[in-house]
Amino acid sequence: MFRTDLLRNKRILITGGGTGLGKAMAHRFLQLGATVYICGRREEVLEKTATELSAQGPIHALRCDVRHLDQVESMVDAIWQAGPLDVLVNNAAGNFIARTEELSPRAFDSVIGIVLLGTLHATMSCGRRWLKSSYPGTVLSISATYAPVGSAYVVPSAISKAGVEALTRSLAVEWGNRGIRMNAIAPGPIPTQGAFSRLLPRPELEVLALDRNPMHRFGTKEELANLAAFLISDGSSYINGEVIRMDGGEFLQGAGEFSNLGRALSERDWQALKPAKKS
Repeated sequence: MFRTDLLRNKRILITGGGTGLGKAMAHRFLQLGATVYICGRREEVLEKTATELSAQGPIHALRCDVRHLDQVESMVDAIWQAGPLDVLVNNAAGNFIARTEELSPRAFDSVIGIVLLGTLHATMSCGRRWLKSSYPGTVLSISATYAPVGSAYVVPSAISKAGVEALTRSLAVEWGNRGIRMNAIAPGPIPTQGAFSRLLPRPELEVLALDRNPMHRFGTKEELANLAAFLISDGSSYINGEVIRMDGGEFLQGAGEFSNLGRALSERDWQALKPAKKS
């Protein structure tokens, strides 16, 4: 799909880069010529990923809990010593299915801290350095399809992702004339080890999720990584302030009052409806 040197000379930081979507993006960016930094809370996971992907290109693992601004600042300072970043990917996330009234304040703090404050900390830390030196930069954040409308049972995540999208659109306007682009991807369900199983713990729930999707399948990590590669590349330099939904049409399926009839009605049902349609 892309030239192998598409991201050559790009220095990219991916938060939450040791597993899941972050790891997939790191792998793809390395294939396309980038130098990649991954950060996360678990050093052993980061080191394992860095070792696994090192054959693809230069990758560096940095332990950092993005909930804490001082740790983010120390990490970004260390990266900048070798030169400025070109791209920040805000990928670190936390989520779980729960009835909201049963959540403790600590549960809210944990998700909001990682998703919203972590995105804010990393974005501001890189953004201030880019602005001070008039260096162009790109920020790509991972949102969720439910961010603009909310979702039951994932309220801390919905709150946080809505904030991430507001931050993306706001800074796209405020910083755009100074060479900084802000965009986001809102993926639908993409199976990843660990995170996906926590959200859909039983096989029948996966069946329900598939039935909601017009394409009747889940997305793949590779598809998301390819979209991310395009959005951070110079080839998308006029895309700013956008949230790209990547869900096979699932969001639109849910928005239509009768959209689910295609799977719910039999051929006999459709034949029975014909007289009503003609009248």
